[in-house]
Amino acid sequence: MKFIDEAKIIVAAGDGGKGVIGFRREKYIAQGGPDGGDGGDGGSVYLQASSALNTLVDFRFKRHFGAQNGKAGGGANCTGRSGEDLIVPVPIGTMVYDEETGELIGDLVKEGQQLRVAAGGFHGLGNTRFKSSVQRAPRKCTPGSEGERRTLKLELKLLADIGLLGMPNAGKSTLISVVSAAQPKIADYPFTTLYPNLGVVRVEAHRSFVVADIPGLIEGAAEGAGLGVQFLKHLSRTGLLLHLVDVAPMDGTDPAEDVRTIAHELEKFSAELGGRERWLILNKTDLLADEEREARCADIVSRLDWKGPVFSIAAVSKQGTRELVFGIMQAIENKRQAAAESS
Repeated sequence: MKFIDEAKIIVAAGDGGKGVIGFRREKYIAQGGPDGGDGGDGGSVYLQASSALNTLVDFRFKRHFGAQNGKAGGGANCTGRSGEDLIVPVPIGTMVYDEETGELIGDLVKEGQQLRVAAGGFHGLGNTRFKSSVQRAPRKCTPGSEGERRTLKLELKLLADIGLLGMPNAGKSTLISVVSAAQPKIADYPFTTLYPNLGVVRVEAHRSFVVADIPGLIEGAAEGAGLGVQFLKHLSRTGLLLHLVDVAPMDGTDPAEDVRTIAHELEKFSAELGGRERWLILNKTDLLADEEREARCADIVSRLDWKGPVFSIAAVSKQGTRELVFGIMQAIENKRQAAAESS
């Protein structure tokens, strides 16, 4: 299934029910006075974050969502029934924009979190509301107001602790497949990953983290080259970036230059993303002879003047992946503890 991370929908809240003109008519009660009731309020439209969804693909087939109208009032001061609210489930991590103004309406990041995106119309008033000492038998009522109608743009960003990035065929899909239960497509040609994959890495009981395999990036990704800017957006929701690099690329490209290219794309897309903590993961070291492996890795790190953590692994044979996973888990727990202490 193709990953859909953007969708446009049209939401329409219910109109308010109209008020009515009515008069009390009972035997032996002359000139009983007005008794027209108010209408009911229109239903509102809400978006609700749900873990049961992980894409916006459903909104390709259904794009119009409307809540119920309020009912008209009745005699004997009866108020009309209010329209039922409409709750539309969306994936956790959905950002909601007004299509016309571009305004960010809300960001749904927690299970069950609700956001009202269209307010129901206000109920109309019956003629009882207009009676006074000088207006004993008013023949006036008001219609209900229209419910809010708007076009929304939904944008989904993955929520993950770890984001994998690198050039196509750097080994990201292989890594996520060996450290988690995710089963991404793996092949020896570029762009085998066409949409982000999520995997839960269980280190041991009650210790786990979520990793996102982002499709390969190339030069010009910030302007839409390759698979486009849409996948760079997903990285902004990850806490730590693992920058995978093939230490022995078959096409003869320079691994250090590949790292610089992707770092430049991150900075062009977002200064905050460019400054995000990154770990350098030197992958496919099993393709090098023992005497060459250490020298090649040291050369890459030296030319990059890399200051952060560095791990040498061979994802396909799981060499070094255990140390990497435990290192990530420890870093995540340290951040969680620091956040808890500061709050």
